[in-house]
Amino acid sequence: MSYTKFVAPLVRANSGSIRKLRISPARCRSTVASTKTREEKEQQQQQKTNGCTVVEAAPVELISQSRKATKAPLSKTHIDFENTQEAYKSKGNIELLRSLLVFKLCTFDILVDKNKELMDLSRKLLGQWMFEKLMKMTFYGQFVAGEDHNSIKPLIRKNEAFGVGAVLDYSVEEDLTQEEAEKKEMDSCVSEAEKESPGMCADHREKKYKAHRQFGDRRGGVISARTYFYADEAKCDMQMETFINCIKASGGASNDGFSAIKMTALGRPQFLLQFSEVLVKWRRFFNFLSAQQGKSQMTVLEQKLELEQLKESLTELGVGAKDDIENWFTGEKLGLSGTIDLLDWNSLINDTTKISNLLMVPNLQTGHLEPLLNIFTEEEERQMKRMLQRVDILAKHAVENGVRLMVDAEQTYFQPAISRLTLEMQRKFNREKPVIFNTYQCYLKEAYDNVTLDVELSRREGWYFGAKLVRGAYMYQERARAKEIGYEDPINPDYEATNRMYHKCLEYVLEEIEHSRKANVMVATHNEDTVKFTLDKMNEMGLSPTENKVYFGQLLGMCDQISFPLGQAGFPVYKYVPYGPVNEVIPYLSRRAQENRGIMKRSQRERSLLWKELRRRLLAGQIIYKPVY
Repeated sequence: MSYTKFVAPLVRANSGSIRKLRISPARCRSTVASTKTREEKEQQQQQKTNGCTVVEAAPVELISQSRKATKAPLSKTHIDFENTQEAYKSKGNIELLRSLLVFKLCTFDILVDKNKELMDLSRKLLGQWMFEKLMKMTFYGQFVAGEDHNSIKPLIRKNEAFGVGAVLDYSVEEDLTQEEAEKKEMDSCVSEAEKESPGMCADHREKKYKAHRQFGDRRGGVISARTYFYADEAKCDMQMETFINCIKASGGASNDGFSAIKMTALGRPQFLLQFSEVLVKWRRFFNFLSAQQGKSQMTVLEQKLELEQLKESLTELGVGAKDDIENWFTGEKLGLSGTIDLLDWNSLINDTTKISNLLMVPNLQTGHLEPLLNIFTEEEERQMKRMLQRVDILAKHAVENGVRLMVDAEQTYFQPAISRLTLEMQRKFNREKPVIFNTYQCYLKEAYDNVTLDVELSRREGWYFGAKLVRGAYMYQERARAKEIGYEDPINPDYEATNRMYHKCLEYVLEEIEHSRKANVMVATHNEDTVKFTLDKMNEMGLSPTENKVYFGQLLGMCDQISFPLGQAGFPVYKYVPYGPVNEVIPYLSRRAQENRGIMKRSQRERSLLWKELRRRLLAGQIIYKPVY
């Protein structure tokens, strides 16, 4: 079922016609093994050199999108991340000293823990004007590009001159108290039906996908992600306009920029919670049927249900009448092979799920479809439709402005719905080139399954796969919530397991790029080992940076020793560029201070490289250094 079928009718529909629209929950995917043999990989590994100087890749003609394209011979590119002259050539001496000061301040626990109180006190003692001057000389100047889309253009142009692009992110946040945040969350995540009859609705709901007041403030334990709380539909429209302005600014500031959005800014989170539960329960029902056929021990990609046996099981369970079930397997080549896999499975419910009764779930005990909630108010139905409309509008603006749109990942109880909506955007807008990028959090146990399934769906349907790989932003919150409420911890057991998962997902996408040239990946990481891993794999596979299939991403003000050497060696690399008025980005700056505390305490590397470059300049007589570009 295409995104056009999924969203376009909703955009056109009035409230009276919504009940007649049909929607497809979690469309899933499977994988194809790499075409490269083990012998070829070993041979390439033996040929790999170990140099560390920065060299330019030999100019090559862009490789055709065809799988049959012949690779031109490539020089292997190696980056020297110890070369401070290259890493900091875009920075003046004052900027290097500011970085050293800010990073050192981030190592003091009392300053970080009380950073908001100290900033409030500074504002009162110094006055607004002096406070803003102080912030622009320190934390704001380090991590934020400017106050509006005009003031950030000089920084963006300077970074581009040194090979580094921009992912624009308007970083203004509400400064809510914990009590205010909890109240907003509970009001927006609980339906009217649940409020009126909490006991009746609780029978059908899973604890993970219900709002819990003790975790109502979603900012708790999160230091590297912005949080939106629902107020009303007008506020969502305002946030959509902010994203549109950001997209336009990105299009005007650079030729190949990115812009980032969050789904929770675009609608009532109740819809994301409930839709996520539906998608997970349908997936679980597939696993239940797979177990009936003795295939539960197979990987998710190998599980193919025998069609005739499946029809009998569905009829016996009472999921539908025999004739209805027979009709589900007609059209669109469904079941022609005599089997149904996870990709096919979701097609079965295209015609059984209406927008006004979207949240129908299978009961594993009876097999019958039951409503997750018995009643939806007209306003709740309109809110579902408006969220989809806003997503569609943003995607269209991204296309019109030549900007790629990255949808940020969020908490696991929202993420199935977020990924599903993002996938539907990709199916519509990624037909000719990658416009929409989904984000995969590799600290999740299911990250590899999610990546491989989505890649296979893009293969089957012929659109461009776009992914941003991150380790994840909600680990402490997710672990605490799972433990207290009582469901399985979705996070990998330790940091090393997350590293392995990240590299596993990354290698899979790189192999898909090698195989088809229709996949694209943003390696969003501050981990130097992961960057080196990516470069080694690109060298092994003959992937040239000039193809613009593999991107790198870091936050503004952090890890310049990674970003700028990559950019100057010809790799597509981007900084996440936050902007907004000083007073309104204080929550963002607070998180950066907390994040840098952890990074700086674990490693002195970035500060030592900054000191190394300052000493080099002083010994070379470059007391006053200005970047030339």
